[in-house]
Amino acid sequence: MAAQGRTVVPSDTELLQAQADLWRHSLYYLTPMALRCAVELSIPTAINHLGGAASPTDLITALSLPSAKLPFLRRLLRLLGAAGIFTVDKSSGEWKYCINPVSYLLLDGIPDEVHINHTSFVLTATSSRYIDAAMGLADWFKKDVVTPPFEELHGATLFHESMESLDADYHNMANEALQAHDNFGIPIALQEFRDLFKGIQSVTYCCGASGDDEFARALVKAFPHIKCTVLANPKMISNKPADGVINYVEGDMFDFIPPAQTVLLKILAQCRKAIPSGKDGGKVIIGDIVIDYSAGPMLEAHLLMDIGMMTMTKGRQRDENEWREIFMKAGFSDYKFLKKFGARGVFEVYP
Repeated sequence: MAAQGRTVVPSDTELLQAQADLWRHSLYYLTPMALRCAVELSIPTAINHLGGAASPTDLITALSLPSAKLPFLRRLLRLLGAAGIFTVDKSSGEWKYCINPVSYLLLDGIPDEVHINHTSFVLTATSSRYIDAAMGLADWFKKDVVTPPFEELHGATLFHESMESLDADYHNMANEALQAHDNFGIPIALQEFRDLFKGIQSVTYCCGASGDDEFARALVKAFPHIKCTVLANPKMISNKPADGVINYVEGDMFDFIPPAQTVLLKILAQCRKAIPSGKDGGKVIIGDIVIDYSAGPMLEAHLLMDIGMMTMTKGRQRDENEWREIFMKAGFSDYKFLKKFGARGVFEVYP
């Protein structure tokens, strides 16, 4: 017999804390709005130009903002400091806000090859097109449809030509955001997982929606002996250099994948047919988010990405058991979860 649920009456202390928690959850959207404001004002880059640390007074001058806005800027920066976007130096009379690893990703003009500017990701994720789609979630749940709320609201698919026709500027910004999401950390990954590519002679890299080949180019630079083929749609290939470094093949990964010893991708289906047997070194390497239910900021990031994908696309995030199910259904015999890599995990999947 199923256990009967019973409402537990909170204590007075718990109720007082609960009210504060509801304030926090209800107003959480103001943090990304404050972050968007900082990006649009170029506050992170201004702080960097001022030596990596700046007071609100410094920024009013550097950004040519009206002096009357100084108390309001202090309040904005105070929130962003508490949220971890900046580190706060309270040692002097006026607090200074310092560039930290999070705000480092928002800087312009950084020559470091590991750095990829993420401002397009912030602006895309905090846009009215995204937010309006999320605002309609309750109505969407009541409808007998599985079309993503974003697509149902705008009549266009994110990252698709239909979105380009509707709003070219937004389409381009969203694709920049996708490239930042997909390509961040490539040099770190190739160093961290060097052993993965030992003995490999040929690789097929399946481009995602952006058609970006940055990973493939970084791979052949790090491992010149590897013969690399990139599979992408014709529109994406048309502007790629014919320099002989990479062999480009037109196609759809869901229909056909050029044969290779190893396939690299962030999605799965035709890969099993494209690789040799396990004894001949055939494998698929997948780097993607793997939900880890250990409590903490990383779990929150994973679950927010999952709901974001549910709202905007037909994609989703998965835990290891859900990945295992996909591998087995695709005809693979085994896999190995190698290690966590930032917000992602890396799998080797075997035929």
